[in-house]
Amino acid sequence: MLDYHPKIILAFGETISGNEEIFEWLMNNGYTELGALSKAIRGSEEAFKWLMDNGYPHFAAFDSAIDGDKKAYDWLIANEYTFLALFSQACNKRADAINWLNENQLSIFVRVAEKIHGFRDSQQFDYHKIHF
Repeated sequence: MLDYHPKIILAFGETISGNEEIFEWLMNNGYTELGALSKAIRGSEEAFKWLMDNGYPHFAAFDSAIDGDKKAYDWLIANEYTFLALFSQACNKRADAINWLNENQLSIFVRVAEKIHGFRDSQQFDYHKIHF
């Protein structure tokens, strides 16, 4: 995630809020993996599968780690996706993770984490109705 331009991270954050226009822009401008991650976070099993099948298992693990899946979190750590593991903790309002992001001038990720937490905290997923 750290390799993306901050404007792309902001755009990704907007897709978490359901902005379909920006989602389509990501999909059509070389950021399909971020579009898929956004949909996976929003509950799409199809998008999760796409991440797994297309070389982005770390994003699929991040999605699962956000949901508290310890195996996914441990996989991120074991495979040196430390930032995604930390980011997943920030998405769950872990103060130490949020502080680390702020201290390292990565507050953009704090904003995205807040969007993810807000979305996930207020949703009941029906995985059969969400399509990628």
